[in-house]
Amino acid sequence: MRRVPHTTARAKARGRVLASVAALGVVLVGCAADADADAGATPGGTPAPTSADAARPTGSAPTPTPDGTLLVADFGSDTVTFVDPRRGAVGSVEVGTAPYGLAVGADGRAWVATAEGVAVVDTRTRTRLALVPYETETGPVETGEYRGGGMGIALSPDGRRVYVGVNVPGGNGTLEVIDTASREVTATVPVGRRPFDVDVARDGSEVYATDHDSFDVTVVRADTLAPRRIEVAPYGTEGGLGSWLKPHYAVVRPSDGRLLLPFEGERLVVVDPRTGRSEIEPMTADTHQHGATITPDGRLFVVGTGPIDPDEDEGPWLTVRAPDGTERVYPLDGPHEDVAVSEDGRTAYVTGGFTRDGYWDGITVIDLASGETKRLAAGERPLGIAVL
Repeated sequence: MRRVPHTTARAKARGRVLASVAALGVVLVGCAADADADAGATPGGTPAPTSADAARPTGSAPTPTPDGTLLVADFGSDTVTFVDPRRGAVGSVEVGTAPYGLAVGADGRAWVATAEGVAVVDTRTRTRLALVPYETETGPVETGEYRGGGMGIALSPDGRRVYVGVNVPGGNGTLEVIDTASREVTATVPVGRRPFDVDVARDGSEVYATDHDSFDVTVVRADTLAPRRIEVAPYGTEGGLGSWLKPHYAVVRPSDGRLLLPFEGERLVVVDPRTGRSEIEPMTADTHQHGATITPDGRLFVVGTGPIDPDEDEGPWLTVRAPDGTERVYPLDGPHEDVAVSEDGRTAYVTGGFTRDGYWDGITVIDLASGETKRLAAGERPLGIAVL
């Protein structure tokens, strides 16, 4: 299924934003028109234990987590959930309020960005080892799309550092650097507003914070921690905090280290982080885009959360874009947020949490060859996802 992108998104979205601001008399923040919409969300059920866990004697060691298990951050709760990709949720670990992004190292430890700090989880034994508090003052611990605390998170290639984007409600965020050996924050770097995503250069020399509400990417040198800003606004910045047309997630292209940032299923912004120069390539899905990942062979996976305007836009979709720019678009049922891909590259896993007010408590599993999909229960409002 493919579509030719329309050319009126800038004018269409600008008209909606200006009309909304005039009607409400306030400036909206981020993607949602109502920051309190999360308060009415319905939580999901508690994940069931595996049969092996249920059978073992009290106090005995848990069954080691099999390779290929999925780990999701339960944004609607205070846990991460382990998901068997065939059967659904098999267990959970308490990590801290409203976990958002997560990153997993070669040692099997997951680093989870929550509203309270970065939790360290041993995924093999399913235990929380530590909670590293933020140096940044983020206000009261809260839940919902606009809560303060960690958002995007990534590990350095050598596994020695964790980089977490910390949201400060009403202001610019920070990038905090955590030493993985001492589990302490060693540096804090100013970045833009609401750092949705954090990525690291393949050689570890730079860190990239995608700053949703300031229309930019902050490039931070890993050695000096000197930041510089690159504006990424292919539709302009009109509408400010109320605009929908902002950067959300980025990936680092394996072939050349450039950043890829998808917008609205229409435009892919290709940023050279060394020079700050951007190029725009067309996309085909015509849907508001959020989560993204890229495989070693250069295939880009992008989650379309759904339409901005249901009368004109489409989705939600998952777009898979080949290195030559050809795309295949897979239909999704309902809102989704982020995506991960199996090690063999044959299956995609898309979380149903969504950062806005619409969501469901599970993931969609997509067979990329056939296009067949199935839904699995997976914690409460799952956002970040990784394949163990």
